[in-house]
Amino acid sequence: MLVWINGAFGAGKTSVANVLAQRWPEALIFDPEQVGFMLRRVIPETHRTSDFQDLPLWRQLTVETAVGLIDQVHRPLIVPMTMVDRAYFEEIIEGLTRAGVDVRHFALLACQRTLRRRLWFRWSLPASKRWTLRQVDRCVEALASPAFAVHVNADDRQVTEIAAEILAALPSPLPTRASRATRLRAPSVEDPDITAR
Repeated sequence: MLVWINGAFGAGKTSVANVLAQRWPEALIFDPEQVGFMLRRVIPETHRTSDFQDLPLWRQLTVETAVGLIDQVHRPLIVPMTMVDRAYFEEIIEGLTRAGVDVRHFALLACQRTLRRRLWFRWSLPASKRWTLRQVDRCVEALASPAFAVHVNADDRQVTEIAAEILAALPSPLPTRASRATRLRAPSVEDPDITAR
């Protein structure tokens, strides 16, 4: 299982993911932002973009890394990552689903005023703070769409309360291991029960 925690910058994704991991110790936190930071270090300036999500390679590696972790570590994943471009979001979620990953998506929703207040008081480099503040309206508008359900209210709520709501929406008991679904294959003429007929 993979639990994707979406939300605007300042919505509390990382904080909620940390509480989820505390209450679900078998789960691992995978932050695709780290993949983006790696690509920024190795990709030449001629190929860089202002948002690493615009890089097809980032989207590809996000899916492949999540699938690889499930295949090799066999642990559920918690993924705190803002995704508001619907095409990119669908590309990644569909890629994970096609690979047999059980994806549960939650979008933390908060109003612009709440987000700007949190971002203003959150420590970050000036350029980073300016960039995230510019994204507030775009994120709020996009994430309100039903395409980004399940929606979770993150306005004026404790992180523990938000995490509890997400945990309540997951299977009980929580899985302690993760694996990809086995895809059914079409019968072939080599199958013993077919050739014996």
